Amino acid sequence: MKVDGFDIARIRARIGRLTAADVTAGMATGLFSIPEGMAYASIAGFNPVAGLYAGVMPPILGSLTASTVLMVTTLTSAIALTGQSVLSDAGLNPQDMGNVAALAILVGLVMVLMGVLRLGVVLSFVSNAVMIGFSTGIALSIITGVFEDATDYKPHGHNKLVQAWNWITGISHWQSTTTLVAVATIAVWALARVIPKIESLALLVAMVVVSVGVAAFGVDVELVRGIAEIPGALPGLSLPNLDAMPQLLPGAFSVALVALAQAAGVAPSMPNPDGSRSNMNGDFISQGVANIGGGLFQALPAGGSLSRTGVAASVGARTRWAGIVSGVFLAVVVLTCAGLAERIPVPVIGGLILVVGGELIWGKRADIAMVWRTSKLSTAAMIATFAATTQLPLQRAIVIGAMLSLLLYCVQATLGTELTALHKDSKGVWSFAEVPAKLPSGEVTVLNYDGSSFFAELPRLEAGLPDLAGARNAVLVLALRSAPDIPSSAMLKLFRRYANELRAEGGQLILAGVRPALAQALRRTGMSDVLGADEVIPASTVLLGPLDEAIARGHAWIESREGDAGPGRKT
Repeated sequence: MKVDGFDIARIRARIGRLTAADVTAGMATGLFSIPEGMAYASIAGFNPVAGLYAGVMPPILGSLTASTVLMVTTLTSAIALTGQSVLSDAGLNPQDMGNVAALAILVGLVMVLMGVLRLGVVLSFVSNAVMIGFSTGIALSIITGVFEDATDYKPHGHNKLVQAWNWITGISHWQSTTTLVAVATIAVWALARVIPKIESLALLVAMVVVSVGVAAFGVDVELVRGIAEIPGALPGLSLPNLDAMPQLLPGAFSVALVALAQAAGVAPSMPNPDGSRSNMNGDFISQGVANIGGGLFQALPAGGSLSRTGVAASVGARTRWAGIVSGVFLAVVVLTCAGLAERIPVPVIGGLILVVGGELIWGKRADIAMVWRTSKLSTAAMIATFAATTQLPLQRAIVIGAMLSLLLYCVQATLGTELTALHKDSKGVWSFAEVPAKLPSGEVTVLNYDGSSFFAELPRLEAGLPDLAGARNAVLVLALRSAPDIPSSAMLKLFRRYANELRAEGGQLILAGVRPALAQALRRTGMSDVLGADEVIPASTVLLGPLDEAIARGHAWIESREGDAGPGRKT
């Protein structure tokens, strides 16, 4: 059925049927936005209400449009901290909702543009080691950001590691009542975690139980109402500060990259229950739409949250209704229970965020160990990114991480270059062999090149090629099936020089398994003319067909030079 051009059946099929499990999952996820959203915003110096509202509009819009069905789009600690760094660098007040709206809308536009341009592949260049270093640094930033809330003591220090050390060694400065409330919160959370039926709701249980206890016993600690008043109303329209947008545009790319990098881990971790495939570019656009809509309604920038999506999935979410319900339910809570939310003790939020940050670091231990044991180069990149994240503004840290990822990719691709000899015995069986130091005369030698064609790998490749001195009537067959379609100009220059030197010694170079794009590049650069039309053998559907053809041509070339002699039959 269509109504005014809309296919209702198709829309219903996309959204799915609302189930009781989705309602329960949505309610649990929405409630988490009260302590987490407000705490993340508070850590970064924003109005906590903006963090609360980031759980209303963004999840609704994101869940309606995302290709990853269960992905919940909302505020994360990394986004909040990066956004605060961007506004501070621009000299703008993070408490001004016009500045927040400008940043959120710009972040949304950047995300939509990246999705439209199909730049999801960009995130594949951010290495796992760099992301581990970045996320671990973010987790430490989360912890250091609530030291004052949890103990009423704010340590000094030029970076997060120094602050953590000063906090631990400055235990005498901790305020006892505040600290006890935070410790009680952590204790209740730990107890709830060992009870299977409420394990997934441990954070929420701890918040409710300790908040009720503080109110019942009249414990004198700071409450949320001391940070900000929660209006018993839906978020109103918030117009962006247009004058601030030019200053915020470069930083908006950093916030968008942080958000999208975090969200990239959602789809692999939470496959669509309906069996459909996620699309990273579609998720980019979805998060962009969520940010544009959220920015217009007093929300901080948002992105796909793995932790919040995990909460929804653990409670039984099966369709995108879970994310929609989470936003709607939070709006209802804000409308009807704002007074109760204001009575949440600040040390309770501090204790919960200590737990969240600690779990994030603890959860990375296996990944850190794997990187440590895998590669010294990757370990160095991980440590460097962690150090940058704990000492520099986050938007700079993510740029450094991206540059390290690119450098790591180039170095590893260069080191992966391999030149091996191939030998075919009398039974037609192929085997690997050592590359000869000197190209033998009167024989067909087959070498296989496997590399990325980076100019940095040329010294290793050139050093691996056989010496041509005295290579009379020698044929070198170079298998290039694994070569990139678009090689570097330096690589082609090396092949040209080697072919000319081999010809000067009375030998011949044959390229086998050349794919169409590479063949075109050889023609455009004149390499085909240097080698000869018969010496460039295209790739075929027969795996070793071009290689056999090249060897046959090599033998024929040798025989034409010196007659039907024995040496001409060696391969």
